[in-house]
Amino acid sequence: MAFLDDNYLLTNPTAHKLFNGVKDLPFIDPHNHADVEEIVKNNNYTDIWQVEAATDHYVWELLRKRGVPEDLITGTAANRDKWLALAGVFPELIGNPTYEWIHLDLKRRLGIDEPISKETGETIWERSKEILAGPDMRPQSLMKSMNVETICSTDDPVDSLQHHQTLNSGETVGMVRPTFRPDKAMTIFKPDWPDYIARLEKRVNTTFKSVKDLIAGLESTHDYFAENGCVASDHGVEVPYAYPVDEQDADAAFKKARQGKQLTEDDMITFMSFVLTECARMDAKKGWVFQVHIGAVRDIRDTLSENLGPDSGGDISDHMIDIVAPLSPLLNRFDNKLKVILYTLDPTHYPTVASLCRAFGQHVNLGSAWWLNDSPIGMRRQLEYIGTVDLLANFAGMVSDSRKLLSYGSRNEMFRRTLCDTVGQLVERGQAPLPAAMDLVKQICYKRPKELFGV
Repeated sequence: MAFLDDNYLLTNPTAHKLFNGVKDLPFIDPHNHADVEEIVKNNNYTDIWQVEAATDHYVWELLRKRGVPEDLITGTAANRDKWLALAGVFPELIGNPTYEWIHLDLKRRLGIDEPISKETGETIWERSKEILAGPDMRPQSLMKSMNVETICSTDDPVDSLQHHQTLNSGETVGMVRPTFRPDKAMTIFKPDWPDYIARLEKRVNTTFKSVKDLIAGLESTHDYFAENGCVASDHGVEVPYAYPVDEQDADAAFKKARQGKQLTEDDMITFMSFVLTECARMDAKKGWVFQVHIGAVRDIRDTLSENLGPDSGGDISDHMIDIVAPLSPLLNRFDNKLKVILYTLDPTHYPTVASLCRAFGQHVNLGSAWWLNDSPIGMRRQLEYIGTVDLLANFAGMVSDSRKLLSYGSRNEMFRRTLCDTVGQLVERGQAPLPAAMDLVKQICYKRPKELFGV
């Protein structure tokens, strides 16, 4: 088997048949961190570092692990020098999905087959610059060549969505939809929460004198997002606090925070439970999908967060997180009234979340293997577990969760190959007939997310 050849991740004849049936299906990517302005401007990329590593904390973390100086990662060094530093250590990344993703990008999109190394780094730099300058290498053309049908970006309630409006007024209508992400309004414990609330007040042109006013402001932006094609919200929480609380208790915590007073842990949990539940109410009213990303412990490494800020590679998972007690009140309140997708960062949470999905029926389902699990081994383990505890047919499908456009294709290809190999093994072992298996992988890759998100 040659590197990234037709047999890549496919270990049996049935897997090949299944992959041939889904490889050309369009992509629907309901969760990523697309730079929508970049897509609107539709300019050519300058170089391979900009495309592959300038915004990717996955890459940054691995380079740090191999001792590359920070100036050659997020610092002021020239992009060429950063790329050559990456190339110098890249063979040492074998086994990590980033090694395969970037090589897939080069092979599938740029037609470059050489493995990245110290010896090939300069050649790949020069060749890729020339290729990226071509008219078919602009963001909108790349999305079409990757067969992207729809992606959902991640957007704050204060965002104007002007770039979404531009895209949805031309040939690219429906290709990029916003997603409502109100995390900053909910994280009452963060030092910058008062400043964010002031920004939200300015966005809706009102003053929040109570938590009821805050919810009204969020609902106003929620309506605006719906007018601009939004079909889902997303909530990144360490613990999915959604306990039933009285509005007056949430209001007391809100006013306490606005006055700059010290909050207790109960104050924080009360406020966050109230806001998350109210967001679920808004989603249920509109028929949106309510996505919850659970378990990321943010900014654990002080030197990174202090010097580089959030999303710089200092986040981890923690298996010691309660999910059932804080989340089940919300699931019960909106039982059969709200489409819920649960993503967990720690794979040890799969038994809990998969059994929750099973208990709550067709409207609560597991999302794709997220972040640190987004690899062939992580995806396979999750798919096998879903198939035995819940149902693969109800799986919400693949999301790229990517900050770089070129990886939409590579991440989806890795998932489709892993899915087809996993289901193919069921057929090979006599656990499923081929026609039904083919229908299943087609549903997971395309039909299911299209139906679930209504795009």
